[in-house]
Amino acid sequence: MKTCMVKSKIHRATVTDANINYQGSITIDKRLMEAAKLRPFEFVHVNNLSNAVHWETYVIEGDQGQICLNGPPARLFQPGDLVVILGFSYLSDNEFDGFEHVDVMIDKHNAIKEIIKG
Repeated sequence: MKTCMVKSKIHRATVTDANINYQGSITIDKRLMEAAKLRPFEFVHVNNLSNAVHWETYVIEGDQGQICLNGPPARLFQPGDLVVILGFSYLSDNEFDGFEHVDVMIDKHNAIKEIIKG
């Protein structure tokens, strides 16, 4: 049996843009993606701390500091909103023993302040 685990979190990212005309996805600063062990086109959950909206989409690489909601969520996420981005992994019982969760703590400019592993 496999269990779905939160493998990583980008905590309190600031939305920098919302693009209604793009097909969909969330654009994330490539450095933040690497720190959170997220891959292009990986499925993530995005929670808006500013209005309690929850969205599920896929990741595309962005420029330094960029957090942009594309397509339909552009109506629900606006520049300045704070979000939590969650990446997931399915683990078997024997994989769980070596599992290490990553929290990427960032500042208001979307720069990494701290990486917490546990």
